[in-house]
Amino acid sequence: MIILLDEYDTPMQEADVNGYWEELLAFTRSLFNAAFKTNPYLERAIMTGITRVSKESVFSDLNNLEVVTTTSCKYETVFGFTEEEMTAALDEYGLATKREVKSWYDGFVFGNKRDIYNPWSILNYLDKQTLQAYWANTSSNSLVGKLIREGGRTVKESFESLLAEGRLFAPIDEQIAYDQLDSSENAIWSFLVASGYLKVVSYEKYETDRIIKEPRYELALTNYEVKLMFRNMVSGWFSRNLSDYNDFVKALLSGDVDAMNEYMNRVSSATFSFFDTGKRVSGKAEPERFYHGFVLGLMVELEDRYVITSNRESGFGRYDVMLEPKEAGRDAFIIEFKVHNPKREDTLEDAVKAALAQIEAKQYVAALIGKGIPEERIKKYGFAFEGKTVLIG
Repeated sequence: MIILLDEYDTPMQEADVNGYWEELLAFTRSLFNAAFKTNPYLERAIMTGITRVSKESVFSDLNNLEVVTTTSCKYETVFGFTEEEMTAALDEYGLATKREVKSWYDGFVFGNKRDIYNPWSILNYLDKQTLQAYWANTSSNSLVGKLIREGGRTVKESFESLLAEGRLFAPIDEQIAYDQLDSSENAIWSFLVASGYLKVVSYEKYETDRIIKEPRYELALTNYEVKLMFRNMVSGWFSRNLSDYNDFVKALLSGDVDAMNEYMNRVSSATFSFFDTGKRVSGKAEPERFYHGFVLGLMVELEDRYVITSNRESGFGRYDVMLEPKEAGRDAFIIEFKVHNPKREDTLEDAVKAALAQIEAKQYVAALIGKGIPEERIKKYGFAFEGKTVLIG
């Protein structure tokens, strides 16, 4: 008997996301034992998957496993179509779209072999002859989305940089286990590399006579298909609150503080809960910076009408957010954030007053007045936060 087990860890991903990990783990142990260890009829077996489920769990009973990873040279040309195979397939179909296909579906690296193409994407493209995301729509993205949503601030910032064609330097552990994903940022990048969402652009190994440091990998999104999948995933996270974002901006421009409070609390309640903020943040918490970034995100659609700046010097300090109108006659805005600290302020109202007092004391209006904007056209807002509760004054 020959057993071929494909994507053995996909049920594990679903179990981890949906809360039945222990039950599935027990079942999988017994399945593996019966199929791969005590099975007297087994000749050989091949198992494929993204990661090891745990270093002590489902594989503990199995002997004589040979692990072939993405950096192994063994079988490096058989995980996907090579460039030569892709070109031959396009020629067979009479398609002169090699450059476009390369941009969309190239980028996978196995061992020393670059320019490996996803077979599923290429076969679907040959069939439909339309450039779109095929592979990304078939795989389970729930765990990937969960890791990014619940990751700390640096995870989200690094992911944002990757979406903007940036690069990320991080050590990679090819033996990463699921039980490490909740506690290690590098484990998340290792998982994304193993699952094909990130590619290794370059590799740096630091070594001297006395010190051998952990090697660093330069990582980027694998190709345009993956980038499009992530863009759609992030858009989906926020689409449910898009109307609230627009309502918040309208209330800000019209000076309707009551509406601003209503919309802001509704969005913050849904979104802060959705991203599970602070749950996995290690070290010193920086909630003010989180709220700062959140509100900046609400302002993005105003970029055609305002110059939006953040943490710049004006007067005797650095304001949090400033909106400078591009056309004369529009109001300007200065926003200061305060996270409620019971040791300093009794209530959220006191925190709002402290934010407004800081705007006055530090003379943040100086930069706007210096550009000819009358002070009466400068609106000043204090945002006070306590968990998912927001008060604006």
